[in-house]
Amino acid sequence: MNTPWMALALLAAVTAGCMVGPDYQRPAIDVPEGWSEAPKESVPAQSEPSRWWAAFNDPELDSLIDRAIAANLGIAAAEARIRESRANRKIAAAPFWPSLTASGSYTRGVQSQNAFGSFGGSPTGSQPGAASGVGSEPTNQYLANFDATWELDVFGGTRRSVEASQATLEASYFDRGDVLLTLLGDVARNYIEVRGFQRQLDVARTNLALQQDTLDLTRSRYQGGLASDLDVARAEAQVETTASQVPTLETSYKNTVHSLGVLLGEAPGALTDELASTKAIPVASAEIPAGLSSDVLRQRPDIRRAERQLASATAQVGVATADLYPKFSLVGSAGLQSVGASDFFTSGSKLWSIGPSMTWPIFQGGQIVATIEVRDAQAQEALLTYRQTILTALQDTENAIVAYTRERDRHERLVAAAASNQRAVELSTALYTRGLSDFLSVLDAQRNLLQAQNDLALSETAVSTDLVALHKALGGGWDAFPVLAEIAIQAVS
Repeated sequence: MNTPWMALALLAAVTAGCMVGPDYQRPAIDVPEGWSEAPKESVPAQSEPSRWWAAFNDPELDSLIDRAIAANLGIAAAEARIRESRANRKIAAAPFWPSLTASGSYTRGVQSQNAFGSFGGSPTGSQPGAASGVGSEPTNQYLANFDATWELDVFGGTRRSVEASQATLEASYFDRGDVLLTLLGDVARNYIEVRGFQRQLDVARTNLALQQDTLDLTRSRYQGGLASDLDVARAEAQVETTASQVPTLETSYKNTVHSLGVLLGEAPGALTDELASTKAIPVASAEIPAGLSSDVLRQRPDIRRAERQLASATAQVGVATADLYPKFSLVGSAGLQSVGASDFFTSGSKLWSIGPSMTWPIFQGGQIVATIEVRDAQAQEALLTYRQTILTALQDTENAIVAYTRERDRHERLVAAAASNQRAVELSTALYTRGLSDFLSVLDAQRNLLQAQNDLALSETAVSTDLVALHKALGGGWDAFPVLAEIAIQAVS
């Protein structure tokens, strides 16, 4: 009785370290040492988790981000995927343990006297009714049974499955990080755009008031014979043109406020009153974090997720390969069986069996080999996706650096242009009032001022949103929260 147990235990011990399939090695990726577009004043990217949005010094932005993290539905969905992956890992590890099932039954019945083996027609020549329980009298049957099966992971199929599930679990942690990183960027960008639209509305309304004053002045001069009807028509046209821009800006402003509300897991109009007061566009420090390319590979959750997905796909090759080999199991059964309830628990009612079993797929029409080929192709696809994710990350960062640095240069020019256009309006209005200049000069100056101030507001918004895009490209901020940072540490430990 002990021989099968000892043989299989010895086999399990000898092959404990045997796992078929490739052993995963994180691929080495060549990346440039620095950014081609990094300005001289850039500073190294922080290696520690950072709340980069705090550099904008805007308490409202800080509040919106904290509330979004707590209530965003995308984050909640990512957390559900983590729980799903944890459960799948437990499922993958379950075969390490024996399976045990219990069953019990009670039957009462009469056996057929004409069945094979019941009387003279049987091979033994027994007489009718000779067999126990055969006849017209009903008999009882009591049965209680325990069945156990333990499949030995000789060739590592189960271990590879656990390896794949663990990598998938870790990928789900970084998936949550990627969702959080996107959320941080979206909240910051939308909030900055809200303030930008408020600034554009303020510019439009201020210029509208200025143009209305000019229209009133022109009408007075027309009534005094000092201006033509053409001047009045031109002034009226300019007022109406500027006024027509306000509804479009208000629509964009409202849409952005609605987007923020949804990001916070609330109704679209939930933030309307909270954000109604006009505030300045948030501006951060001019220095930009643009460390080495390796920092991006370390920080960005999408890259870390792709690498873990590659590890999972590689382990799945081993799971499929293990199906080529025999499977060894220990099978046992023990229980009680009796035709009477009174002697059910006596030693004579005991039954048991134990022994090893082996199954080996001999022919399945090439299904196992084809499955291995599928897993190999999926692993190759995961490797290419990993490499593409790295290249995309490098591209995102280079583009963000270019956009931010060039927009800052543009902003400086627009500041000077707006100041010059403001002076041109004042001079042209004064000259026109004294009759030393035509009205067209005033209209051109006011039109140029509106355009310059509007461009300046757009540029101020773009400078800040480009900086947000740069932080997002560098993968910063998603690990700045204690719970998520702890999860990430567990995932890679």
